[in-house]
Amino acid sequence: MYDVIIIGAGPAGLSAAIYAGRALLKTLLIEKAADGGQIASTSEIENYPGGLLEDESGQTLISRMSEQAARFGAERVYNTVESVDLKGDVKTVTCPGVEYSAKTVIVATGARPRPIGCENEDKFVGRGISFCATCDANFFRNKEVFVAGGGDAAVEEAVYLTKFARKVTVIHRRDKLRAAKSIQEKAFANEKIKFIWDSVIESVDGDGVLNKMTIRNVKTDELTEIHADENDKVFGLFGYLGLLPNSALFEDALPLENGYISTDEDMKTGLPGVFAAGDIRVKSLRQVITAASDGAIAAVQAEKYVSDI
Repeated sequence: MYDVIIIGAGPAGLSAAIYAGRALLKTLLIEKAADGGQIASTSEIENYPGGLLEDESGQTLISRMSEQAARFGAERVYNTVESVDLKGDVKTVTCPGVEYSAKTVIVATGARPRPIGCENEDKFVGRGISFCATCDANFFRNKEVFVAGGGDAAVEEAVYLTKFARKVTVIHRRDKLRAAKSIQEKAFANEKIKFIWDSVIESVDGDGVLNKMTIRNVKTDELTEIHADENDKVFGLFGYLGLLPNSALFEDALPLENGYISTDEDMKTGLPGVFAAGDIRVKSLRQVITAASDGAIAAVQAEKYVSDI
């Protein structure tokens, strides 16, 4: 019997584990893949207070968070949660072959990248299409790459990709970027970055690897085909078009709004002893700092709940 089970080891889950561990709660942190969630694939972090002034990436920041959680005694399990039962005084979390019980649960399952939404997309994920510049930029060294999106992540990763690619083209469905002004300035000042405005990607194709795509101008409906350079024989396409919440496990258990879990300012959901933190919850800003804040609040509230019962 644990005092708290935390599902997800992104910034919110790790922050919750640090605070729960320091409070001497018997804590279990469950993660199905690698620590960090989306931030683990972010190449550069400049806006996290106290982060390294140079060479701070998602991986370096998460590594330090993971070490802190371990230092304060959080138990770790790498497994996939198949189902949850969050009603009653004892909550159960079921993974393949094992069931865990706790007095409280903190849901920190985060969100995942939204697909580009073009024809044949599934066929070329890992064969030219990627959602992680840090992971795959090196495959396109001295080649041409495209980035779909116009927000902070899209423009930041476009700048990062210029370290590897010969040319980077940002394809955005509007006529101006949504990214922060400071990020835009970096992109506009980079000679390797070009822009295709008012356009979306309709389809992708290729002979085993991505080397052709069709884009559509949303104002004129004009279609344009783009082909890989004959010498390259492939180009990269990186998607940064927003997020989808990882909330399927909780559809019948917790109140959702557009797939995100509704909470109050104390991270409390509609069920006693159940909290949500980070990108999975309804909120106005999804950043590392807000996820870490959510995790800390959720853990403190979990401690109060355990003390009360």
